[in-house]
Amino acid sequence: MEYVKYEKKGFVGILTINREKALNALNSQVLTELEQTVDSISVEDTRCLIITGAGEKSFVAGADISEMSTLTKAEGKAFGEKGNTVFRKIEKLPIPVIAAVNGFALGGGCELSLSCDIRIASENAVFAQPETGLGITPGFGGTQRLARTIGIGKAKEMIYTCSKVKADEALSLGLVNAVYPSGQLMEECLKLAEKIARNAPIAVRAAKKAINDGMQVDIDSAIAIEAEQFGGCFETEDQKNAMTAFCEKRKPEPFVNK
Repeated sequence: MEYVKYEKKGFVGILTINREKALNALNSQVLTELEQTVDSISVEDTRCLIITGAGEKSFVAGADISEMSTLTKAEGKAFGEKGNTVFRKIEKLPIPVIAAVNGFALGGGCELSLSCDIRIASENAVFAQPETGLGITPGFGGTQRLARTIGIGKAKEMIYTCSKVKADEALSLGLVNAVYPSGQLMEECLKLAEKIARNAPIAVRAAKKAINDGMQVDIDSAIAIEAEQFGGCFETEDQKNAMTAFCEKRKPEPFVNK
């Protein structure tokens, strides 16, 4: 891998887009490496994933404009489909994914963060969908996930005007869950990831599936999805361990992901 770095800290995976000189912009190679890395992550030994960008200036400053500038209609559609395929894989990854947004999250960078379950930002983070100022639309899911996250009116305003949203406003909009000084960002993200990883992994994965799948259907169908995931937890060792410990007024043994 030239532009994507992956490491593990206990049960937490850390994926870093490592193209700092280009502010971690997404070109075809970065997208390919990102997809290959996500495909390689195993839920057997990874319970949470953090995605971030190299350096302190930029999470991802967007898709690579120099690559996009000469695309034909067909090539543009294919490039958008490639990005959407990768980001959808991140969104559907069974384990929770945290975006550690350490600076610019513009265009494809904002869209990448939106494909994650939780966004935590540094104080210097800036979010925007500036595509209409370049003669295009958001192409990696921004027209869909942004509206679902902050509401359709504000999403339209951001996209139509190309306006930038700083970290404090992003927090007030619900675009991010928390804001920290740059030097504390990864430490806080790791704390959150480790807190998630301490809980029953199968139950966490089931909760993610119930939320994500349920948000796409009517409430009656969503409740049925929840019931299926809820019921499935009762055949796991971790459920029996935790509930027995609760009834016996003691701490459960560490969860074994079975």
